[in-house]
Amino acid sequence: MLPMPFSNRLLTACLFVSSLLVTEAVAQRSAFTGDKRSAIREDDLKRDLFAISGDHFRGREGGTLDELKASVWIGEQMRAIGVEPAGDDGTYYQFFHIQRTRITKDSRISIGGRTFTHGQNALVLAPGIATVDAPLVFVGTGTPAEVAKVDVKGKAVALVFSGTEPKEISYRRFLTTTMREKSAELVKAGAVAVVYVSDQRAQNIFDNWGTGYERGRYDLPGGPNVRVVEQAPTIWLAASDLPLVQQAGQRLVATIRVESFQYPSVNIVGKISGSDKQLRAEHVLFSTHQDHDGVRKPVAGDSIWNGADDNGTGSAALLAVMRAFKQKPGRRTALFVYHGAEERGLLGSRYFSSLPTVPRESIVAVLNAEMIGRNAPDSAALLGSQRPHRNSLDLVNTAFAANQASAQFKLDTLWDKPTHPEGWYFRSDHLPYARLGIPAICYTTLLHKDYHTPKDEPERIDIKKLAGVTRWLYLTGWAVANRQERPTPDKDFKLER
Repeated sequence: MLPMPFSNRLLTACLFVSSLLVTEAVAQRSAFTGDKRSAIREDDLKRDLFAISGDHFRGREGGTLDELKASVWIGEQMRAIGVEPAGDDGTYYQFFHIQRTRITKDSRISIGGRTFTHGQNALVLAPGIATVDAPLVFVGTGTPAEVAKVDVKGKAVALVFSGTEPKEISYRRFLTTTMREKSAELVKAGAVAVVYVSDQRAQNIFDNWGTGYERGRYDLPGGPNVRVVEQAPTIWLAASDLPLVQQAGQRLVATIRVESFQYPSVNIVGKISGSDKQLRAEHVLFSTHQDHDGVRKPVAGDSIWNGADDNGTGSAALLAVMRAFKQKPGRRTALFVYHGAEERGLLGSRYFSSLPTVPRESIVAVLNAEMIGRNAPDSAALLGSQRPHRNSLDLVNTAFAANQASAQFKLDTLWDKPTHPEGWYFRSDHLPYARLGIPAICYTTLLHKDYHTPKDEPERIDIKKLAGVTRWLYLTGWAVANRQERPTPDKDFKLER
């Protein structure tokens, strides 16, 4: 047998040490649990999941009273568990503002004398100021050959959306990405507006999920997503409007204006102090988000987008981890942060990571829970486990060892690759911390067909799998909380974007 290369021997040694840490943690807990799995209870998870993602909180839309009501409920659960407040002014809460920019109701769009209204029979894909009065030219499906036959300079360009998405990417994401990129190409070629008409598949998205465009864009105040600029509009129409845009001699006349508002959102922050006099000043941060999409256009008669998996599962998991740490605190302090307005662009985690309520340098690791209750019962994924997304091999190896000591999930590696079209690594609350150089990983069971639809209901969650991922999360955090050294960051960490 050939000798093992040094890199493999080093990796084996790291995994062995991490395994010892997790095994030691499980052994320490056996005195009061009797079984390493009993610290996380399925009954607790199910009760909290159905509460947070039930219709009472109306989908917990970021920046609404529903998000605030759900946040108060979470704070009260933390109080009942015995978690110490760690937000602002001795409370569980860190309030912040989010800014919304949207198309005004008096904006006007017309083609050939027919009037369209944003959010009803037309969607303007990005809020921006525009005044257009231009000939409308139709270029089929917008292939290079079709566009080359038409002089688009100074024109409004109409085309039918078409295309087949890659296997790994959701159709909705493919649709929006393709529209954005194709529109940019046409505007660069001289078009003053772009008008998309739905094909059969796009029409389903237009009918059932177009409310996101009606809401506009969100950011922290003054952020790039809410800056008001003048731009060539991209307008999306229904499939039934195809004959209209195909008629020769049509004109697009549009006056589009925007307005901006600020709303409150909130992070929920609590801690369970560590038992070690020195290490208790350091924090293991358990992360999730409490918001989802709220009340929107009904789909099959259901207007509440409950977000049971996204992210009722993560919300319930953190409460379970709190109970486990309350029974037996670690040497380091366990810090729990529910980030508000994640669905608006990771706003709560961006805010907390920039203005943490504990010293930023005291945060030794971030363990983020994002959608952890669906798909095959024996599979999961760990985002941030491979380059270029990995920023701490040390932390990743501890998480791998914790998985082997608990659920032993088969770990998907495709979704953490920089080539994966979903860009899943960049879409949850671990990201702002990783950008700051804090060791950070994300536990997820990945997308499913009910993602961001009203069908993401608590009844569809695999409670046993949720418990398995929660135990994995907990054991990783327990190992980090009790080891002598904090996780070592990778010195050469650099994200691809």
